[in-house]
Order: sequence, then C-alpha cells, then structure tokens
Amino acid sequence: MKIQTIALASILSLTSLSIAIAAKADTVQARCDVYPKGEDRATSSGPCTFSQRQGFVSIQLENGRRYELRPVGNQPGNYQDQNGQRAYRQSGLGEAGQIFRLANQSIYVYWDTASGNDNQSNSSTSSSSSPTPVTVITRKTPNEITVRITEGEFKYSGVLRRTSGNTFIGSDGRVRVIYDRNTKRITVINAVTGDEFYNYIYSDVDEGRL
Repeated sequence: MKIQTIALASILSLTSLSIAIAAKADTVQARCDVYPKGEDRATSSGPCTFSQRQGFVSIQLENGRRYELRPVGNQPGNYQDQNGQRAYRQSGLGEAGQIFRLANQSIYVYWDTASGNDNQSNSSTSSSSSPTPVTVITRKTPNEITVRITEGEFKYSGVLRRTSGNTFIGSDGRVRVIYDRNTKRITVINAVTGDEFYNYIYSDVDEGRL
C-alpha cells in the first residue's frame, strides 16, 4: 500500500510538472505598441506579456493594463474582448509578431523584446507607416477600377465596380474594399464580421491618371 501511495504521488507530481511546463510554454515576453484607432503614432511602446491557451489570448502591458480575448465564431482570428467588443487578429508583421485590432485601438505584438531609446525610435519610424497599406489603383473602364493593397502579409487584389456616384466597391469574400473618389478615402472591412481593417486617404498624386 505504501509503495502504491508513493507511486501515485510521483505520478501526480510529474503530471503537475508537465502541466506547469505546458502553461509556461504558452506565455512569452514580448514588446507591444498600442495605437489609438485611426492614429499612426503609438501612445505606448514597451515590454508586455503575451499568453495564448486553447485559442484564448491574454495581453498584459507593462503599465498593468490587461486585454482578454476569447475566440468567437468559426473564423480563426475573431475574438471578443473582456468588454464584449469585437476584436480580431491580423497578419501583417510576418514572423516578427501579430496585430490585434480592438474596438478603439490596435496592439502590435512583437516577439523581439529589444527595448531602449533605439527601439523606441525604430518603432515610431516603422510603425508610423505600417498602418497605411501600399495601394495601387488602375482604371479599367469608366465603371471599373483594379486595386492592389498590401501591408505585410495582408494582400488584396481585385476589381472595384461603381455602385453610385463616385463610390466603387469590391470583395474577395474575406474583405470588402470601398473607394470614394470624392473624398479619396479607402475603407477595408472584414466581409464576415463588418470590422474595419483600414481607413485611409489615397492621394491624387498616387491616383495618377485615374
């Protein structure tokens, strides 16, 4: 009986150790840049803790602010935050990290934890342009234009058709692209959830002969 008790205790100890190791493997130290919605300059940049378990994501900033995201729906990368607001994960940093779009802000999570003034400078320089994709628009017919939009791993290429006035709309099933020639504004939204990915101005200089 004593031998069985010792054996059971050993198994429980090994199991607990395995669980602890697995839990630790799901938590990494990272660096987070936080952008208010629609802004191209981060309001904070510094060390953070990133955790992911069974699809649930937790991000804790250096100042103690914590974001809890739980997966929703059948589309990977769609979440609901602790306040019941929609959120989603967006590729765009490649192997360098992940982007999480929340209702009022975006969090850029970088696996490289380098910090300091040089990092802050690099973050401001690279991030100031990263929220605005590279966009190429070409006229196809008076009522159709072709659009190519890229930012990191995000890529859209398709035809936008005039719907009314100077508004052109197109979709590839994943995202819907809306271009208003009057205001020069391009809006990219999730075709499934309706969440906004991008909202920016496409200048007359870029528009060229369109």
